[in-house]
Amino acid sequence: MVVCTLCSCYPWDVLGLPPVWYKSAAYRSRAVSDPRGVLADFGVVLPEDAQIRVWDSTAEARFIVVPPRPAGTEGWPEERLARLVTRDCMIGTGLPQRPEEISP
Repeated sequence: MVVCTLCSCYPWDVLGLPPVWYKSAAYRSRAVSDPRGVLADFGVVLPEDAQIRVWDSTAEARFIVVPPRPAGTEGWPEERLARLVTRDCMIGTGLPQRPEEISP
């Protein structure tokens, strides 16, 4: 999960406008103290043994999450895979869409 605890730095040039909640003090502080709870609030429930890392962005360093490849997408071209990935995936607060959730 990516957060900027100091100033809400965000990779605008890559992901566009940040979601409103990304800049909120509540998200920024809770992402560090209770990342599993924050993810659950977004509907992302991970197994208890899943390790969660929180990366703190700065003005000098930006981080992007490379989401896991959904099952059933082996052999897909990059353009088709990209349709499964959302902005929230790239900051770690969402999972990629399932293949059946997009049109062919």
